Amino acid sequence: MKTESLYDVIIIGSGPAGLSAAIYAQRAQLKAVVAEKEYMGTGQIAESSRVDNYPGLFGESGYDLGEKFRTHAEELGTEFFEGEAEKITSSDNIYTVSFADGKSLSAKTIIYAAGTYRRRLNIRGEQEFSARGISYCAVCDGAFYKDKRAAVIGGGDTALSDALYLSDIAERVYIIHRREEFRASEALQEKVRQKHNIELILNAVPVEFVGDKLLTGIKYSQNGEEKLLHVSGSFTAVGSIPNTDILQGIADLDKNGYVIAGEDGVTSAKGLFAAGDVRTKSLRQVITAASDGANCIESVRRYLCG
Repeated sequence: MKTESLYDVIIIGSGPAGLSAAIYAQRAQLKAVVAEKEYMGTGQIAESSRVDNYPGLFGESGYDLGEKFRTHAEELGTEFFEGEAEKITSSDNIYTVSFADGKSLSAKTIIYAAGTYRRRLNIRGEQEFSARGISYCAVCDGAFYKDKRAAVIGGGDTALSDALYLSDIAERVYIIHRREEFRASEALQEKVRQKHNIELILNAVPVEFVGDKLLTGIKYSQNGEEKLLHVSGSFTAVGSIPNTDILQGIADLDKNGYVIAGEDGVTSAKGLFAAGDVRTKSLRQVITAASDGANCIESVRRYLCG
């Protein structure tokens, strides 16, 4: 089944980048549609318990901020299409996006803003105890560990933010990090140091998740010695992988799979633009994703005008 309508732009992804692009598309009077994998989705921002670095909305929860973005786009008349994009093809300067349910959409241009997904550790027990003590979203699952012991694996902003969030729920929180120093911002590191129930386990590498029906502990290697940490929950925050398999052979990707594109979103494929965490950039934040969406619409407008 193929949709007869030809859009000016298909925006793939409904996170901050995609929704920002939708808002600017409506203002530019472009015929646009946002294709989203999850119904009423707002991207990974919904998993953030608190956003302290978006101007004018200090302390907003990620979920509420994402809902504000979506409501803004909806109020302007944005069209949404629910479906998981599986294939992108082009012919005679027209792109067609095919979805898992067999439907398709066609447009003169595409803004690809599908974001990233959480990286796994790929160690023993990870698959067995996934959703049975192992989680990748502290905000989603933290409440299960009230007055229990939990661990966070990682050393970036997400890891330390997760640990801080869990410290208000769990009895004790351990941060397991493979290095001596964190990659996270100094502000987050200072907050972690001030928390009495957060303990740091540094220069340590997890090697196995253990338990019976549920997770009971994490084996890790530290200074050549294997140790066991008894916890009820573990939250992995070791980076993300871009959702770009669909772009293989269509647009140039870097060695890590991110779409090679500047702030204008222009990729190696004519008429295809990249926005948000999925593109090559030094800072992946809500504000830079929103900026990308706006810039991509300007690039789309210029492209359509010839």
